[in-house]
Amino acid sequence: MTPSGRDPAQYLPLTAPLYHVLVALADDEQHGYAIIKTVARLTDERVMLSTGTLYGIIKRLLADGLIVESRRRPAAAKDDERRRYYRITDFGRRVAVAEARRLEQMISVARAARLLDDPRGA
Repeated sequence: MTPSGRDPAQYLPLTAPLYHVLVALADDEQHGYAIIKTVARLTDERVMLSTGTLYGIIKRLLADGLIVESRRRPAAAKDDERRRYYRITDFGRRVAVAEARRLEQMISVARAARLLDDPRGA
C-alpha cells in the first residue's frame, strides 16, 4: 500500500498501449504527438497508437492520477501553444514498475517451462 492508500496492484494488468504510454513518459514530459513517436520507437513500431487511442489513454491516466498535465513549457521558439504536455506522477511510476515486474514474472514462468527456448515454438 502506498502512503496515499492506493495500491498499484489495483491497476494491473495494464493494457499494452497504456503501459507503453507510461513508459514513454518515464524519462521526460512530452506532448501527444511525441508520445506516439516515442512509443513507436521504443517498440520498433510494433505498437502504433492512433491519436484517438492516445487521447483516450491520456484521459484515463489523468483521471486515475497516473499522469498530470505539466505546467512547464518549452522555450517560446520551440513551443506550440496548442500542445499539452504530460508527465508521469510518482504513483504512475509505481504502477508502471509494478506492471514491469508482473511482466518479468510472466517471462520467468515461460522460461522455466522452456517455452522461450523450445525449438518447437514459433
